Amino acid sequence: MKFKRSERLVYMTQHLVSHPNQLIPLTTYVEKFSQAKSSISEDIRIIKDVMDSEGLGVLKTTAGANGGAMFIPKISLERAEEIIKYFKKELEESERLLPGGYLYMSDIMGDPKMMNDFGDLIATMYGDVEIDAVVTIATKGISLANAVARKLNVPVAVIRKDNKVTEGSTVSINYVSGSTRKIETMVLSKRTLKEGSNVLVVDDFLRAGGSITGVTNLMEEFNATVAGVSVLVEAKQVANRRFKDYTSLLKVSEIDEYNESFVVEEGNCLDYIKDK
Repeated sequence: MKFKRSERLVYMTQHLVSHPNQLIPLTTYVEKFSQAKSSISEDIRIIKDVMDSEGLGVLKTTAGANGGAMFIPKISLERAEEIIKYFKKELEESERLLPGGYLYMSDIMGDPKMMNDFGDLIATMYGDVEIDAVVTIATKGISLANAVARKLNVPVAVIRKDNKVTEGSTVSINYVSGSTRKIETMVLSKRTLKEGSNVLVVDDFLRAGGSITGVTNLMEEFNATVAGVSVLVEAKQVANRRFKDYTSLLKVSEIDEYNESFVVEEGNCLDYIKDK
């Protein structure tokens, strides 16, 4: 079958975007379309120029006999600001406030479009960091972790609070919960995470940071390095937070359960995007 250039461009763009952070040899497309390597190289240049001009991501190319192309998800600052603005609007709904000062976010965590947007944003912040796996804590952080991991093209490691027979051999630690001050347990299957991995920890909400500290301690059991921590929302006015090196999309403060009010403001993520 003979493909027109326009048809090749559609296929190649979709294929590259579907395999982020993976070098695709040009021979893949040479063989697929029975075209000369010079023609495929020109196709790649066209895709790259459009992505650059429209802020659709980064297309890196390598020359030589083993040359290829790699799509790296990256959004513009303007697009990041749109995502934060929409998220802020959604979170500011007063009926989200629950007893105990918690915020209802299950609908947001279950929204595939918002998760895709958050994946793009977080992947942009950590796109230049070597990440081998995305780590989260069951259960609310799983959808976010999957969205980010999809963009970075790395596996997800889910930490649980109880041992399941289907997990096989596991590693567990005890940690102090930041909100309840109770001793709790974290469990991770040995098969889930490779020794010596660089991991990105993601979660939906950050309070005192006890859980994230527990994750960091658990990663030490795997000789893994925490290369970054990113959360959707953080509680702003928290004393004695156990760590400070993290990114957040939004901050909440001045929570008043009686009047059902709270204040939402931008987190520090846009500062990270500006530096990219």
